[in-house]
Amino acid sequence: MRFLLLAVPGLLALLMLSGCMKVSDMAEGTRYHLRDAGILDHSETRRSNSWRLQADSFIYIAQGHFVPPGDAYPRPNVVAEEAFSGFVEYFPMVRRARGPLGLEEALAEASAMGAHYLLYLRFAAADDRIGSFDELNDQRALDRLGVDSGVVQLMLVETGTRYLVDTARIRNRGGVLGIYDAKPEQLLRPPLQDYARRLLGLSR
Repeated sequence: MRFLLLAVPGLLALLMLSGCMKVSDMAEGTRYHLRDAGILDHSETRRSNSWRLQADSFIYIAQGHFVPPGDAYPRPNVVAEEAFSGFVEYFPMVRRARGPLGLEEALAEASAMGAHYLLYLRFAAADDRIGSFDELNDQRALDRLGVDSGVVQLMLVETGTRYLVDTARIRNRGGVLGIYDAKPEQLLRPPLQDYARRLLGLSR
């Protein structure tokens, strides 16, 4: 009887707490903690401005020639490709350069296409860690075991005035659940998609 009397207040508090919280909020909170603990992929975006764009903005996406140091060897235009895939859901008027371009070339192409903005990106860093038995057998370096990581830098430029609307730095880190045979470029799309949502004011 005493146990029941002690348990009832705690049970009521738990029911009240769960009644105040949506299931979606609980799920998002769980994902946040799993990312923070390194179980799921994690990214951190730092912007210089909180500028917002209209959904009908015409955005041209291009990637610089810069190749991240190290032994990752990502595809030459992979950041622009993943940015396009992340942006097209939110910005119907979005186009992508076919290959890496210098900044002046990218601005010229964006202006020629009538784009309002140029999203110019580069893969600043990429660390492709050993994440499979095959890679371990090839490299035989236990100190290279771990999760992949990378850094993307971007600029958002208004093509008509060449005004620098925003700059951002995105840091990616893989999670333990996705470690097997992963590559740093596989971490790119979710944070770039989140950046597109931020430009529309849909997330912080």
